[in-house]
Formats: sequence, structure tokens, C-alpha cells
Amino acid sequence: MKDLKPIRGNRIVREMVAQGEHEKQDFKLAISDARKIARSLSAFANNGGGRLLIGIKDNGTIAGVRNEEDIFVVEQAAERYCRPAQKVDFKAFLVDGTLCVIVAEIEAAVERPVYAVEHDGSLKAYYRVADENIAASPLMVRAWELSSSAVSMAFALDGNHTVMLDFIAGRGRIDDSREAAIALHISQAQADAIVADLASMDLLDFVYVNGGFAIACRSRQ
Repeated sequence: MKDLKPIRGNRIVREMVAQGEHEKQDFKLAISDARKIARSLSAFANNGGGRLLIGIKDNGTIAGVRNEEDIFVVEQAAERYCRPAQKVDFKAFLVDGTLCVIVAEIEAAVERPVYAVEHDGSLKAYYRVADENIAASPLMVRAWELSSSAVSMAFALDGNHTVMLDFIAGRGRIDDSREAAIALHISQAQADAIVADLASMDLLDFVYVNGGFAIACRSRQ
């Protein structure tokens, strides 16, 4: 366990478990598939960070960790199957004197996207929505890539950007950029580029609705 010594944590663990699984927390009874766990790490890193509670059943029952290999598999997921590699912090807590629960925490990514390496070797970025890891849309990934580079700072809003903002604000949200392309009489490629630009500048946001990521304006304060 890399000298990870459990400390008493009845109250700490039970309070976390009482929250259930949510945007920042996932229960795992055991860890066996590093590539699958990389999806969880990607999803957390791309959405503000989160934690895995290892040794907890899906229904919240505290079962305890049965194999020290769980930590190794999480580390493998973070280092080998996340692109770029991510850092995970581990803490161990004893519950009822005998049950060891591991808390694996990952912080928000400094630069997004964080990809998971799939079983076929392809890269896919995930985003945490409630208690699920959802594959990010191509536009989300494109916006993250822009915001992590100097490109997003190299342009000012022009008429096309303003028109797009006004259109989306007027609709409340749109299901995808194609809707805007049709209404504004521009190409799909132009609509995608404008939406990605605006999202990279935090003027647009992606909202998970009805099984997909809709596009909405961020509140202007």
C-alpha cells in the first residue's frame, strides 16, 4: 500500500457514504479493470475533480477493501491509461475497527481534455454527470483544447460570435450546433467553430439533457 496506514474514520466514511454516488463521488467495491477506472478519472478530472470510495458496494454497504492491488490498479489507470497522466491521492480509513476503505481523490485537470485510453487503443474524453461517466461531445473536446492553448486568447468577438450568442440566448438552449447552422444560414463547420470559440471563452456551456449535451449561454454577470 506504499506505506498507506489506515486511520480511524468511522464518522468520515459514513458521512461520505450517506451522500450516495454523485457528481463528485463514486462507489467501488473493488478495482480490477484499469482502463475502465481511467474513464472515471477522466470524467472527474474534466469536471472539477472527484473521489472513488473503494470498499463500498453500490447500495452503500461498507464492505471494506479485500485486496491491496486496488491501489495499484488505480495508479495504473491514472498513469498509463489517462492522457495526460493524472495524479491520484490516496487515504485509508478503518471503519468499525476492521474494515478498510480507500478514498482515491483526483483534482480538476489543469488542462482539459483528459482522455481515457479505450480497450481498442482509441482515446475518449469523459465528463461526470450526476453519478455517471458520459463521453464528452466532440464540440466539448474542441472547446477544451482551445481553452488549454493560447488560441482562445488570440481573437476578439466578431459579428458572427455575437449573432450566435444572441440566437442561443433567445432559444434558452439549442440541442446542437446544426440547429444554429440552419437558422443562421451558415455551414456546419462555421457553426461548430463559433460554438467552440465561445465555449472556450466560458460564454457558452454544455448541459446534459435527454441523453446528449445541449448548448446554453452562461449567465453574464
